[in-house]
Amino acid sequence: MNTRTVTEELQHPTAKELLEQAKLTRLAYNGSDGLPRVIPIGFFWNGAEIVICTATTAPKVRALSHRPDVALTIDVGDTPATARSLLIRGLASVQIVDGVPDEYIAGARKVMDEDAVAEFEPAVRGMYPQMARISITPRWARLYDFGAGRLPTFLATLAANAQSGPSSDAD
Repeated sequence: MNTRTVTEELQHPTAKELLEQAKLTRLAYNGSDGLPRVIPIGFFWNGAEIVICTATTAPKVRALSHRPDVALTIDVGDTPATARSLLIRGLASVQIVDGVPDEYIAGARKVMDEDAVAEFEPAVRGMYPQMARISITPRWARLYDFGAGRLPTFLATLAANAQSGPSSDAD
């Protein structure tokens, strides 16, 4: 997938909504033992990268430093009409930074009101002398919006074949 196609997919209004408002993503990566992991985690979209911040001692930090290929799923909706998913594959870059990155606090604002953030922020800043800032650059992206008919190709084909009626084998 080329950069233009990735950008177009991420600029779709539904994709932008998921990136800006969803509370969690599911991050898939290969652990230090080489086996796959999938974890739910908070994130922040800065318009170019997905940013995840965590403790410098978190197992994913070491694993992503050696195996930076990742996949992400951001999804909402619990019925076929409301199900929307943004799938992203990308490359993670890990930086150890002093203090707490602004993106960590910005991500917290998606799940907390201002009073809770006002309590949370000083507690977090007191707990983390350093954090790992994991930035993920999308290299592939696909948006599915089932209620709007934006389906995976295999499913759209299956639905179209079902609408055209049963096929018959001619002998």
